[in-house]
Amino acid sequence: MPQRDLVIGFDADDTLWHNEIIFEKTHERYRALLARFHDAARVDRELFATEMRNLDLYGYGVKGFMLSAIETAIHLTEGKISADEIQQLIALGRDMLAHPVELLDGVTETLTALAPHHRMLVITKGDLRDQERKLAKSQLAAHFSHVEIVSEKDQQTYAEVLRRHAIAPERFLMVGNSIKSDILPVLALGGAGAHVPYHLLWGAERVEESPEGHGRFFRLKNVRELLAVVERL
Repeated sequence: MPQRDLVIGFDADDTLWHNEIIFEKTHERYRALLARFHDAARVDRELFATEMRNLDLYGYGVKGFMLSAIETAIHLTEGKISADEIQQLIALGRDMLAHPVELLDGVTETLTALAPHHRMLVITKGDLRDQERKLAKSQLAAHFSHVEIVSEKDQQTYAEVLRRHAIAPERFLMVGNSIKSDILPVLALGGAGAHVPYHLLWGAERVEESPEGHGRFFRLKNVRELLAVVERL
């Protein structure tokens, strides 16, 4: 796989910039708001169940999360939650959407080193407007030839993206923090995957399956190690 032929795809949230930590801080404030009704474990369990039930309707991102959070709060309080408290929940969502974009360590340097030699894409799922906002604020957009904001990241989605951009799977490397969404579907297509773990992982992204890439799967400690992987490929 000559370097000039290698196309690199990047996940966005928790690969290029911090994201899950923003959700975690919101979860803390959410638990505190409902603490007089239920303990933290019950709140977390019910909220996650609601999110999973609504995922096909709302998709990923802050807006869907907040709708599920309000629904869960009404359920857990048996309708006793006040309009003022619901307004507080809406404010939490607004704070999340307005949160500054904070890049992960080493991202700027790594993209700057790779961009002159490789075609690079962003492939991310989530709310369209929010992902566009974050990419614009990140000041990273100039490094990428294309940006794909998709509703799901599965094998079919990746196949469509690669076909649309005339990328052969065997010449594609996907970089991301989620084994489920960034690595397994690409390996199944015959591409390569570089897993860059983030210290927090949303429950819906957890899998027990261990990737088997036969020389096409790479575990990285941080994004800076991607340069060595690209050289190997």
